[in-house]
Amino acid sequence: MNISLENVDKVSALLTLKLEKADYQEKVEKTLKTYRQKANIPGFRKGMVPMSLIKKQFGKAVLAEEVDKLMQEKVNEYLRDNKVNMLGMPLPNEEKMQPIDFDTQEDFEFVFDIALAPEFKAEIGAEDTIDYYTIEVSDELIDQQVKMYAQRGAKYEKVDQYEDKDMVKGLLAELDENGNTKEGGIQVEGAVMMPTYMKNDEQKAIFANAKVNDVLVFNPATAFDNNEAELSSLLKIKKEEVANVKGNFSFQVEEITRMVPAELNQELFDNVFGKDVVKSEEEFRAKIKEGIAAQFEGDSNFKFLIDVREYLVKKIGKLEFPDALLKRIMLLNNQEKGEAFVAENYDKSIEELTWHLIKEQLLQNNDIKVEQADIVNMAKENTRIQFAQYGMLNVPDEVLENYAKETLKKKENIEGLVNRAAETKLAAALKAKATLNNKVVSMEEFNKMFE
Repeated sequence: MNISLENVDKVSALLTLKLEKADYQEKVEKTLKTYRQKANIPGFRKGMVPMSLIKKQFGKAVLAEEVDKLMQEKVNEYLRDNKVNMLGMPLPNEEKMQPIDFDTQEDFEFVFDIALAPEFKAEIGAEDTIDYYTIEVSDELIDQQVKMYAQRGAKYEKVDQYEDKDMVKGLLAELDENGNTKEGGIQVEGAVMMPTYMKNDEQKAIFANAKVNDVLVFNPATAFDNNEAELSSLLKIKKEEVANVKGNFSFQVEEITRMVPAELNQELFDNVFGKDVVKSEEEFRAKIKEGIAAQFEGDSNFKFLIDVREYLVKKIGKLEFPDALLKRIMLLNNQEKGEAFVAENYDKSIEELTWHLIKEQLLQNNDIKVEQADIVNMAKENTRIQFAQYGMLNVPDEVLENYAKETLKKKENIEGLVNRAAETKLAAALKAKATLNNKVVSMEEFNKMFE
């Protein structure tokens, strides 16, 4: 056996593998013996089929299979042992790769085109100045968060007179054209509505200052702009029946319920952050600010890596790629989409490949590795953020652990978590090395950078 790599240019090479009969014969014979032991051929006892017959029936297929397995094994072994920085996969050379005839050949030669990654240096040091945006946590944002926690801890009280955002409950009855209760019409006991969410302002105004036991007349179809889902739910009818209901209804108010936000007291502080973690409104707001700032830091790091990408791509300059070979690989991976897809998307794929190569070099140069613990912690952090969106900040660690384990059971989640963990570590490493041009911006200003 002989295997060699010959550079065609800086970014492509030819890999040639020559196999002789002695390289594969033993494996072929061993496989054929296994076939003989298992073969069930009429007229012969199991294991007693003549080898000549086994070779006649299975010899060519076994030879092709074993040669192919040996070829793949040796090619991969060579690329790995020689640390060949290959892009994509080896492709048979269209000119030098001769057709194989397993009926007559004993020696085989394989010639592959190899796409090589371009050589470059991706480095970040103190001489590199990169913008870093810290998002300001405004009093308005803190106020919004305080209001959200107060609403989540709200209590519901029965009141006598309706105000905006109250919930009303009562008897809903369909009326005829004379304003009387329609015989055989729709009636719903204990119907619940929030007039605030009606689409029509005139209909909404009918409920203003309504009191318990008042009887109001309104038009549900007009009030809810003929929304099938809302009307079906309110009137307890099928969606296909909604179109037939256009008239007025009476609504006898039986109950008015108002949401009363929780007071900013120790009970609320403990519910949000745990017992005695904060003991005053000032500490409560400071803790909220700390949490928002931590979430914003992830956004800032994301923007920082975008800027690092733009900076390094410009600093390194345009890289040379074996375009024809990479287009062949791209076409093989997207055969159903065809050459038009490759032509349309190739430049964008090269942009992404360039950043991928730069990022991989940065990870290697900064000795960044993602361990299992990093993946678990990232899954827990994702879960923590999800709970926080619902106002649940004091989630026990064992709950986060259980959610993380469920997340990691799905393979499709793991790659994303690995990438995020790697990028989190990379951002921290590069922030420590670069000269940061620190800028404080509002959340609105920050978001505009992505428009």
